[in-house]
Amino acid sequence: MSTIQETQLSDLLIRDYFVPSEKVAHVQLNNPLEHALLVLVKSGYAAVPVLDSSYKFVGIIGKTVILNETLGLEKFEMERLAEIKVEEVMNTDVPTLTRDHTILDGLNAVINHAFICIVDNEGYFDGILTRRAILKQVKKNIYINAYKK
Repeated sequence: MSTIQETQLSDLLIRDYFVPSEKVAHVQLNNPLEHALLVLVKSGYAAVPVLDSSYKFVGIIGKTVILNETLGLEKFEMERLAEIKVEEVMNTDVPTLTRDHTILDGLNAVINHAFICIVDNEGYFDGILTRRAILKQVKKNIYINAYKK
């Protein structure tokens, strides 16, 4: 018979569950919205992190924000995408966590976001923690606790 070890979500650190920056699509502050939309469409994501030239995290840009910028009175004005920079329309009011936060901290943060950006103590982008990764751990925790009874 196998033993089931009790694991609390507050014991699991983000460092073991996040996607490293090298594997995350991102854009930079000075990129035009045209480039950002291409990255989003090609990656299949609804939003991606925005980094400055030194790879510090500064915000998030999403498809909805970009498309809203192209809305004219009667049609989409796609030519505007080349004129507007990411930094002009990105969302800067987003939570971040560090590798040393817990999965429980991550769970609280992803209630309103599909992913949370992970940064180091100086603000450099380390990667993302996805809602999917957190939900997998929550599910695992629920099953482990159910078998203990």
